Amino acid sequence: MKAPKLRVLTLPGWNGSGPDHWQSRWEQQQGYERVEQHDWQQALRGDWMIQLEEAVLSGDAPVVLVAHSLGCHLVAAWAAHSRQTGRVQAALLVAPADLDNPLLQSLHSWRNKALQPLPFASTVLASSDDDWCSLERAAGLASAWGSTFVDIGPFGHINSESGLGDWPQGLLHLQHLITRSSTPLA
Repeated sequence: MKAPKLRVLTLPGWNGSGPDHWQSRWEQQQGYERVEQHDWQQALRGDWMIQLEEAVLSGDAPVVLVAHSLGCHLVAAWAAHSRQTGRVQAALLVAPADLDNPLLQSLHSWRNKALQPLPFASTVLASSDDDWCSLERAAGLASAWGSTFVDIGPFGHINSESGLGDWPQGLLHLQHLITRSSTPLA
């Protein structure tokens, strides 16, 4: 019997990912599905978690999550509460935001950070010159989440302003994570 194809769900951060963002490009080129939020500007953690829960439940295939910025914290918060984490094979967590950053103080519902190990394989990719999160803070988040940590060098917030285009290096990290997290069928 053939194993079901993986579903890759993208989880943009606060204010979403525009058309030039690597997440949007991957959705167009790879057929990945975006988890849409009701309000990208008023990021309410509970609302965002429900949207992720519904997206995970919307199919039978195993899920891989590809999160950016606040989306990384969404994965951690959702995993701390959901009974559906067994449907997730892995998570690529790119440029997690530092929720203690003064620029994010308006995101009140995100103040209680989820800092427990994730129940699935995960990798955190961080930039050495990200204004939204220091490399040390990103490494600390990776450690708390039980994630593999990778410093990809100076790429800002790893977004459209970083000039990554289709970001083939990110796709290689994703493929490596998927390969590492897959288990052979008996």
